[in-house]
Amino acid sequence: MGSGGVPIEAAMTLIGLPYEIIEAPTWEGEVEQAKVARVNPLRQIPALVTPEGETITESAAILIWLADRYPEAKLGPAIDDPMRAQFLRWMTFIPASIYSLFWVRDEPARLGGPDPEVQARIKAATAERIADCWAMMESQVAPLMARHGGPYLLGDTLGVLDLYVAVVSRWGPRRVRFYEAAPRMAEAVRRADADPRLEAFWAERFPFFDGWERLGQQAG
Repeated sequence: MGSGGVPIEAAMTLIGLPYEIIEAPTWEGEVEQAKVARVNPLRQIPALVTPEGETITESAAILIWLADRYPEAKLGPAIDDPMRAQFLRWMTFIPASIYSLFWVRDEPARLGGPDPEVQARIKAATAERIADCWAMMESQVAPLMARHGGPYLLGDTLGVLDLYVAVVSRWGPRRVRFYEAAPRMAEAVRRADADPRLEAFWAERFPFFDGWERLGQQAG
């Protein structure tokens, strides 16, 4: 629940694909990691096994694959769409510049050792860096949104980029901080939160509890 697989599940929900979830909270230890090892040697989630038996790892790669494989769902620009370059740019920016920082923030001892003061500084610094990255993305995407005039990040339809931002921005440093750093993008993300096609899905897989916008949540 609330893991890196959630935007993928949301995309498959919009497409109307049947799928099976194998829960494996890898951050809980070796037993859970072993569940994932047979499909992803890095023992990380998410991992998707396609109907053909192929395995895809990395959330951005899976989301792009889904958008391309099921174009009728209009979850991403086609290869010949003028918006395709921006789609690929920001779909890869999120894991490279933001998602990767949660590896440090969620377990600062990985880099800072056992000293709690060092760990606290690392957590604070990564939170600031994440907010800075959202602000930088906002500086580029907000003018793009103004030009295309649509309600979502890349145009008129809810896409995998909107879903990706909607989930990752909830992990920290709190969605309210995301709203401050990226107010124009926040408009699109709120629409993703409120999409009636996803109401039951969000309630089950990433619920909006009281005060959720002010609470950072652990990445998965």
